[in-house]
Amino acid sequence: MTKLTRDDLWSLEVYAQRRNEFRAEAMAHKRVRQLALGEHLRLFFEDSTTIRYQIQEMLRVEKLFEAQEIQDELDAYNPLIPDGANWKATMMIEYTDVEERRRRLAEMVGIEHRVWLQVGDLEPVMPVADEDMERSTEDKTSSVHFLRFELTPEMVGAACAGAVIRAGVDHPAYRVGPEELSDELRRALVSDLTPVAH
Repeated sequence: MTKLTRDDLWSLEVYAQRRNEFRAEAMAHKRVRQLALGEHLRLFFEDSTTIRYQIQEMLRVEKLFEAQEIQDELDAYNPLIPDGANWKATMMIEYTDVEERRRRLAEMVGIEHRVWLQVGDLEPVMPVADEDMERSTEDKTSSVHFLRFELTPEMVGAACAGAVIRAGVDHPAYRVGPEELSDELRRALVSDLTPVAH
């Protein structure tokens, strides 16, 4: 999937005019690309549309319009776009009660390495987590992580050929799955892949 450039972004003025429409579009797109694993963990699979929305919102909130400022945002967010042989997701751990969240994040240290995806009957894929910065300490994990699931050519081929995709979490404090992905989400994830040429 191609990375975003400044040509893909609207100026602040144009975005102000188009924001409501684009926001509705981006939210609908994001809804299809999310996966709840149990009641308290959610994966949001990123692509160029979700990241473009994120960047436009950052530019708007921070009122950034200088060429270098825009480039800095692109450089920060482009790594979250899948490149045809992987899936990239923002993982959110969601507890509304502050005390419970604090207690659970202390129990879930390392959970970002224990979420898995599986294509058909092939080996489950564990993620590479938080490549930009460490988000866990020995005492607690963060409620937000960035995950990259790197696929073999065989996995890409199987997914593109219609194999079932399953997901789960294998952590002592939070076990879920295997959960089969909906057809809608499976199709969205397959669209992130570049079929392997034979």
